[in-house]
Amino acid sequence: MALSGAVLARSAREPGSERSGGAFSLVFRNYLAYRRGWVFFVTGFLEPVLYLFSIGVGVGALVTGFSFHGQEIAYTDFVAPAMLATAAMNGAVIDSTFSVFFKLRFQKVYDAVLATPMGPPEVCRGEVGWAVIRGAIYSAGFLLVMLAMGLVSSWWAVLALPATVLVGFAFAGSGMALTTFMKSWQHFEYIQLALMPMFLFSATFFPIETYDGVLRWVVEATPLYRGVVLTRELCTGLVTVDSLVSVVYLATMGVVGTWVASRRLGKLLLT
Repeated sequence: MALSGAVLARSAREPGSERSGGAFSLVFRNYLAYRRGWVFFVTGFLEPVLYLFSIGVGVGALVTGFSFHGQEIAYTDFVAPAMLATAAMNGAVIDSTFSVFFKLRFQKVYDAVLATPMGPPEVCRGEVGWAVIRGAIYSAGFLLVMLAMGLVSSWWAVLALPATVLVGFAFAGSGMALTTFMKSWQHFEYIQLALMPMFLFSATFFPIETYDGVLRWVVEATPLYRGVVLTRELCTGLVTVDSLVSVVYLATMGVVGTWVASRRLGKLLLT
């Protein structure tokens, strides 16, 4: 901790670092903090992999497949891209919520950071950046699992990893923004209350056509569904205008969330 604090302070004192290097200093601090606890870092990657094998492969043996954009695809091919988007979400949410809350309310890390030339915007970009990196690492590992299992059927899949980075950015920015409003650990129950239904019903295990009317509109408006649509279309090669809608949606969500988080940090730490 002392080493990471020294690195942070030294980098922040360098001319112009509050603009260019401040956010990276926080990313590097998080890397140092996780370097010895890599087991805890990796565990978040296992959940979507286990779902892929238990439901995608296990249940897939009983289900012939689904029609996706007019083409019949195997059930495992249908589920795997959804788990890829889920991996990005999990990695981003863990660090942008629980970790940020602990450093903000208990460790008082950001109070010390503001003693340097860095300000709330750099703090926010650094934490969001690290959360996106974690989500991207999870996604890259999961994509390798998909490749090994032969679950990638199109060259469009080369864009799947950048797509998961966008998914991670959307959840990291909004997750950090929501965390700045939380005052106790009990409030994280609301995050779980939102994530679990979103995971189960965002067309992860069955087609969106299963829903009718208003319920379908609600599901299509959720961020994980947009991520699932984007990764599924890229991995299968059945790309439509829905992918563009998802890109705009997720990018807007990430930008707005990061902006709100920055404003909220300024209010909490500078007043």
